[in-house]
Amino acid sequence: METTPNEDTTDQNMTLTDHLTELRKRLVYSLYSLLVFTAIAYDYSKELFDFIRKPIEKYLPSGGLVYTAPMDKFVAHFKLSIVAGVICSCPFWLYQLWKFIAPGLYRNERKYMTSFISIGSFLFISGVSFSFYVALPMTFDFLFSFGGDQDKPMITIDHYLDFVSQFAIMFGVSFELPLILTLMAMAGMVSQRFLIDKGRYAIMILALIAALITPPDVMSMTIMLVPMIALYYIGILMVGFVQKKKPNPEV
Repeated sequence: METTPNEDTTDQNMTLTDHLTELRKRLVYSLYSLLVFTAIAYDYSKELFDFIRKPIEKYLPSGGLVYTAPMDKFVAHFKLSIVAGVICSCPFWLYQLWKFIAPGLYRNERKYMTSFISIGSFLFISGVSFSFYVALPMTFDFLFSFGGDQDKPMITIDHYLDFVSQFAIMFGVSFELPLILTLMAMAGMVSQRFLIDKGRYAIMILALIAALITPPDVMSMTIMLVPMIALYYIGILMVGFVQKKKPNPEV
């Protein structure tokens, strides 16, 4: 069954060049917001490092991290500022994402911009918070339980920052799953019935993704997989809501 072109959108009037130009524009605006928040975060990089050090402090003999080269600490603070910039600027790059996809939506769907940005920001920050307050402590408890009392950890600043940053960004992005499914439904790519019927396959794919993007231990994979499965079914509920609001095109 085929549908007629969506005459209620402006996307059909845009060429490939127009799409690429618009994408470049939105990426540049997103980069501007990232640079601004990175600069602000750099002024507080010491406080930020004191904050992200807390989950691992009790496992370190001296309570501190180590560095092996003169530039390591400076580079680590700069990298932390970038990560903080990505997190803090999420409402702004979500807004740019919305402006990029909005031409392909129905007019009555474009009014959801505020909801899209609010929910997307909430989900991303929730994922980052979950990684810091739940995933990291549980992972450290699991990993540092090996080796007995004779072996003492000596964690470098750069390795720890990479580990924490990977957790934060990956959990932040994975928590956007309900929003991603909703956008796919708005674009006509999936339906609520399709997502329900393919639930078993979706869980297998989510398990594979969790295994690929988390450190190679069962605990990290499980900590990511469980909320992703819950978010998948939350996404199904959101897709059902979108379908009720979506106009029926002529067939």
